[in-house]
Amino acid sequence: MTQQPFTGRGAIDLSALKRPAPQPAPTTTGGGATGRPGSSYAIAVDDQNFQTVLQASTTAPVVLVFHSPSQAPESSQMADDVADLVEQYDGRFLAGLVDVDAVPQIAQVIAQASQLPQLPVPLLMVFLDGRPAIQPIPGMVTRDELSTLFNQLGQQLTAQGITGRHQPLSAAPAAEDAEEAGPDPRYAPAQDALAAGDIDGAVAEYQKLVDANPSDAEAAAGLAMAKILQRTQGVDLAAARAAAAADPDDIDAQIMVADLDLLGGHVEDSFARLVELVRRTSEKERDRAREHLVGLFAAVGNDDPRVLKGRQALASALF
Repeated sequence: MTQQPFTGRGAIDLSALKRPAPQPAPTTTGGGATGRPGSSYAIAVDDQNFQTVLQASTTAPVVLVFHSPSQAPESSQMADDVADLVEQYDGRFLAGLVDVDAVPQIAQVIAQASQLPQLPVPLLMVFLDGRPAIQPIPGMVTRDELSTLFNQLGQQLTAQGITGRHQPLSAAPAAEDAEEAGPDPRYAPAQDALAAGDIDGAVAEYQKLVDANPSDAEAAAGLAMAKILQRTQGVDLAAARAAAAADPDDIDAQIMVADLDLLGGHVEDSFARLVELVRRTSEKERDRAREHLVGLFAAVGNDDPRVLKGRQALASALF
């Protein structure tokens, strides 16, 4: 499943959907969005809270999942998986679960805004600032694929300096867990630097974290992504691609396009470019391409299925 980065390109302006009267903040009652206790970042969407849920995307992304117990019973399991997974991200995402059987009018409004005759079910959409942030994803998405999606979007949020988080919808289950509800303050200096456009500062802050704890996977991924941003500052994509096409064995040119592809969400293309570079080079050039590719693996996350495939391809190219 190929994912795309957060982008305003081709986004649908949903400002016409906004209700004229302000609505109260989204809340959950009892068991939260799907009837389970302690759901802090998932909410069942209805006519009363739809606009407020959408407006919450001005703080951080909102993931809308359209499901139908009658039309596609398995789609409700996908909605439950999304509700479970967003809990792991401490407010970086809010899940809005839309049962189209119960609120068909919301599905109709989204279909009209998307210029679709009918909304497919299931359907996953990610909103940021009230607008779709990636292309809608129709059809069933497995739990593993959803986890990969959220990991990638989380990395892209960090890379673009988007550090906002949703407040939990329900109280913490125990007082001793209160300190765990907020974001980890260790990463705040690096994320603040990214938000301010200080990429060099973000690299320095992430480097401190990695130096202090080399096993900190999140810090390592943040450092790798910040370094990609650092290397690509001010680079013209068209010019970079032209240079790489003109000289396929130019290590610098190929690495630059691989970095730009990764930032653009073309993860597999980025890996494939460097694997081929490893395959056709030798000695120092091969080592450099290999080391850079390993750094890109770290930026994406070692548990990502695309990284696992990339490592297999790299091993094949080396041996």
